[in-house]
Amino acid sequence: MVRVFLAIAAVLGGTSVAAGAFGSHALKARLSDRALEIFDLGTRYQMYHALALLAVALLLQTQIPQAQTAQPFLTAAGVAFIVGVVIFSGSLYALSLTGVKWLGAVTPLGGVALMVGWGCLAIAALNMKR
Repeated sequence: MVRVFLAIAAVLGGTSVAAGAFGSHALKARLSDRALEIFDLGTRYQMYHALALLAVALLLQTQIPQAQTAQPFLTAAGVAFIVGVVIFSGSLYALSLTGVKWLGAVTPLGGVALMVGWGCLAIAALNMKR
């Protein structure tokens, strides 16, 4: 899982930078200020959670021998971060680009997945041994 999480974190981080540049340059003249804010929120949360996924991967790599009880929670955190970014940021991108309002109702599901990821990370931390 370490290699998979590292690779996905890199892709999420890189595409966040690309999306941010696309939003600030190509979309600036095409979208309303509100739609640009929504798009920007998606890019920020994508980057935050790319970094969180990177941390999870590094913790998995260094903690597996010392903290077997933390491993399932670290893995769950990584999966939740990935799912959360896809749903949260993805729905915000789609909402800002299409204007389809019902997509805003999907966004909180991604937010819940992101919060689950942080909760799993907290539980993993409490289960780690020195």
